[in-house]
Amino acid sequence: SKNVSDERKANFKTVDALKKLKKIGRLKPYFKEAKGYAVFPNVGKAGFGIGGSRGKGEVFEEGKVIGSTTLTQLTIGFQLGAQAFSQIIFFQNKSDLDRFTSGNYEFGASASAALITEGANASADYSNGVAVMTYSKGGLMYEASIGGQKFTYRSY
Repeated sequence: SKNVSDERKANFKTVDALKKLKKIGRLKPYFKEAKGYAVFPNVGKAGFGIGGSRGKGEVFEEGKVIGSTTLTQLTIGFQLGAQAFSQIIFFQNKSDLDRFTSGNYEFGASASAALITEGANASADYSNGVAVMTYSKGGLMYEASIGGQKFTYRSY
C-alpha cells in the first residue's frame, strides 16, 4: 500500500522523538553534518529471563524519511532494568547510511552508545561512520550497551 502523496510522512511517534532530540543543543552538529539517521522512539525490554530489547524506528536521509527499521537485541545479562529508552543512530557519510539500508546491519559485541560531552567535537563520537546516542524517557542521556543490536530495513 504505497502512499499516494509524494512526500511520505514519518510516524507521529518518530516526529515527536525527533522534536525532543533536535532541542538538545549538543546534538545540533550531528543533525547538521550527518548524511542520515535512524530514530527509535521507544526501545523496550522484552523477553523473560534472558535480556532483550526491541524497537521500531524510521530512517532519514537529508532530513527526509526513507524507510522503516526494526531493532532487536538479545543478550544474556542485558542491564537496563525494565526501562524503555529512545535511540538515535547518526550516519556520517552516504556510504555509512547505505550500509545500514542494505539490510542485516549489526553492531559488534563491544559497541556502546556515545555519551556526548558539552562542547565536544562531534566527529570524535563517530566510530566506523556511526554515532549512537541513547536517552532515558526523561530525556537524560546515558550509556547503554548496544552490542549485538541487529537491524532490519524496509524502504518506503
